[in-house]
Amino acid sequence: MEILSKDKIEHYILPNLSVGLRGKECETGLLLEIVSAILYRLKTGCQWRQLPVKQFFSNKILTWQGVYYHFNEWVKDGSWTKVWLEILKTNRQYLDMSSVQLDGSHTPAKRGGEEVGYQGRKASKTTNLLFLADNKGQMLACANPQEGQHNDLFNIKELFNELCEILIKAGINLNGLFLNADAGFDSQELRELCYQKGIFANIDFNPRNNANQNDNYVYFDEELYKRRTVIEQANAWLDSFKVLLIRYETKAINWVAFNFIAFAVCFLRKINLNTKS
Repeated sequence: MEILSKDKIEHYILPNLSVGLRGKECETGLLLEIVSAILYRLKTGCQWRQLPVKQFFSNKILTWQGVYYHFNEWVKDGSWTKVWLEILKTNRQYLDMSSVQLDGSHTPAKRGGEEVGYQGRKASKTTNLLFLADNKGQMLACANPQEGQHNDLFNIKELFNELCEILIKAGINLNGLFLNADAGFDSQELRELCYQKGIFANIDFNPRNNANQNDNYVYFDEELYKRRTVIEQANAWLDSFKVLLIRYETKAINWVAFNFIAFAVCFLRKINLNTKS
């Protein structure tokens, strides 16, 4: 099962993985095979110990522990974040930034772990992630996970700043962006944050928030808001990566890393299609 072509792994991913882990014996071919095994787990959701390692390694066969070791080291030193930022930075021309979409998503967490809490609507322990996507549904950023019992506005200032910081590091200008968000994000705090960053907040009104609903000066464009559906599609695409469908990673930082890898795979596939056309 080829999740991503070897050429794309070599060109976009390997150069951004930390050099210190390679050593003299860790050649490009072996690194490529390690990344392919990690992508296999991302797509299938199999347990680390169930990785079919013989399928991926031609000469020196690593155990599943060896593959996990490299994945974990790249998580800890920020390599996976760097991979995504570099891909985003060097391929911004393929994005549609005419508007961006903000949304949150709860994922069941079967093994517990960091940033896990009981979410009544799903009747299970979940982790909540906030996402930003472009106008075509390409995921751009996710913030640090939050426990599932919290709503989307919990700690919104810190989390929204995290999302924006990823865009800034990727060379994306925030000034003049139009941002769509549903009524769950209707708050004066978020609107002021957007204003400070030069972002036009197109947030649906929450019926329980009378302050904004009765304010004639609060911006809302119904036609623009219809584009928010693309982030729902983007979340559905992420669900095709089985490791993201149900969270088994107990460490929050590992969970975020898998999301960034999934963003990269989706984006690189689109780049491929655009190039062929």
